Amino acid sequence: MTTAGTAALVRQPDGSTRATLLELLFDVVFVAALALTSTLLTETISWSGSAKVLLMLTAIWWTWSVTSTTTEFYDPQQRPIQAILMITMVGAVGMAASLPTVTDGHAMIFACAYVGTHVLRGIILITSLYRQRHRAAMVRATRFLFWFVVSGVFWITGAATGTVNWTLWVIAIAIDLLAAAARYPTPLLGRVPIDQYERTTGHLGERYQQFVILALGDIILVPTIRVSRTDLDGIRITALFCAFAVMLLLWQVYVFRAGELLEAGARGGRPARVAPYTHLVMLAGVVATAASFDLVVSRPTGTTPVRWLLLIVGGPALFVVGRALFTLLVSTDVPWWRISCLIVPLVVLPWAGGWPPVLVVVAVALGLAGHVLIPGAVRETTPGLQIRQPDE
Repeated sequence: MTTAGTAALVRQPDGSTRATLLELLFDVVFVAALALTSTLLTETISWSGSAKVLLMLTAIWWTWSVTSTTTEFYDPQQRPIQAILMITMVGAVGMAASLPTVTDGHAMIFACAYVGTHVLRGIILITSLYRQRHRAAMVRATRFLFWFVVSGVFWITGAATGTVNWTLWVIAIAIDLLAAAARYPTPLLGRVPIDQYERTTGHLGERYQQFVILALGDIILVPTIRVSRTDLDGIRITALFCAFAVMLLLWQVYVFRAGELLEAGARGGRPARVAPYTHLVMLAGVVATAASFDLVVSRPTGTTPVRWLLLIVGGPALFVVGRALFTLLVSTDVPWWRISCLIVPLVVLPWAGGWPPVLVVVAVALGLAGHVLIPGAVRETTPGLQIRQPDE
């Protein structure tokens, strides 16, 4: 039995799907955290260090994704949901601020910020829904809380000694990702029903699009900050213009050529289920691309180290692959022939190590331009959040 008070908290099917101003502010905080992740990746010199940055990036992204799912199910205009958004922003600031010092004795700050955000969200939701006697929504929130408590044990234990136990943190993030993929199977409560994913609205698709567009801005923001602290010469300006071009080309890939997010209610709610994972791949590409341009503008000439090559070429490639995976998993319609343009930067890799970094980024930009500019027969989706219907 749902009371009138519950209807104010649970999003109504005929309600507005526009993002609120608080949600946009929420996005900005997380995009700032991504920029710090790119800077940290720039300063990391080992492969193991890069893997650790990826793990922390995954935790930051997962916090955004789960919280955005919350504002999809519940009305973000209501005070409990606004409180959740503000608490999550504080958690994001805590995770971002502790990023550079996680390995220097401040791992507990990161762990507490991550775990505390998810646990407090669950407590607020369950308490509010219990008072409003909405059992179905309360059960859903309980499933989420249960699994974040389980993973939280590993997050906190892994940071308890001050030195990160990376094995425990890998287990923790794996629990979070796999529990979501399995629809949060919980003792006595079962799993999240498929029809709940089918009932998601265009709001969730809009939220993902907004966040990716904001995140792409880091590709120009991070190197611009670097350039402002160095001598501004012609070759650095060239590298900065390449960063701007790559940012615009990836925007084209996401919004136009690769299509927008499909209507979340289609095909058993599959878009809503696969979007967090495929967009994680895209965001890893954004972070790597921003880090690569941070390196290039700091030293645009000379030879290009192997690690730089992987960031310069791998960042945009990850983004395109992530977008293609999303389209593949949702519609099975992927323009593989257009993606083949990414082969251009890969072909030059054996020789690119002897090239100046600025020349390598030019080659990458040309490959992306081919991906975007080659005409296609049809888009994967129509403008907006509608699935393209087959011709009669």
